[in-house]
Amino acid sequence: MLDIVLYQPEIPPNTGNIIRLCANTGFTLHLIKPLGFDLDNQRLKRAGLDYHEYANLQLHESYEDYLATAKPERVFALSTKGHQCYSKTRFKKGDALMFGPETRGLPDDIRNSLPASQVLKLPMLPDSRSLNLSNTVAIMVYESWRQLSFEGSAVID
Repeated sequence: MLDIVLYQPEIPPNTGNIIRLCANTGFTLHLIKPLGFDLDNQRLKRAGLDYHEYANLQLHESYEDYLATAKPERVFALSTKGHQCYSKTRFKKGDALMFGPETRGLPDDIRNSLPASQVLKLPMLPDSRSLNLSNTVAIMVYESWRQLSFEGSAVID
């Protein structure tokens, strides 16, 4: 499956929703510190309901720590500054989908360290700023999982 990487997430309910999403899809969730909340935050728990125990959640001290530990095949960053539409990308097992903090997005140095073809964008109307983090993650999880034929799921034909 793929990794979901949240770089310094700030809003507990978003991360809780993503924990629940990962628990239901088999994706591994990686959180890169510092977090904008404690993992025992009530809003995080409420959004994730009782799915925490079913999600594969890993904490990392830094982006470099994540790369060294998880060893992703390729890292795709989602950014409003991306130029490649997400739907033109072919995902593979071992890839990582990385998302920045809600209020500021991924730092330039991380985004610029990736090939331009791996900095993806979701289409929006011209004057839109951004989509909600958990919504963006859900779109990307289901698109990449669809490309893998929903491996491991009980797919309905």
